Amino acid sequence: MAKILIVDDAAFMRMMIRENLKKAGYSEFSEAGNGNEAIEQYAELQPDLVLLDITMPEKDGLSALQEIRASDPEAKIVMCSAMGQENMVIEAVKLGALDFIVKPFKPERLLQTVKNILRN
Repeated sequence: MAKILIVDDAAFMRMMIRENLKKAGYSEFSEAGNGNEAIEQYAELQPDLVLLDITMPEKDGLSALQEIRASDPEAKIVMCSAMGQENMVIEAVKLGALDFIVKPFKPERLLQTVKNILRN
């Protein structure tokens, strides 16, 4: 079963993502509340997929994306962004993000994206 790292500064958003993925049968999760924690957890756990928020304190998602991809060019990362962050999403894709989900996300979109990324 795939290991998924959920990174968001809002505990509520991490819980929403985790609950939606649990309903779909995923069971191995780790969580981080900022970019620095995301980088540490990635190095330690080597998850199969990272769901990474763009806007966070301490270190934002774009910086964390760059550092994770520098340490592992094969890292599978999907960005989570709020409406109106199109420029940052484009930048994230240029930096190696495989896809993005716009918050508030629809559970079907989240699950479809996760399935597609993990299948490849």
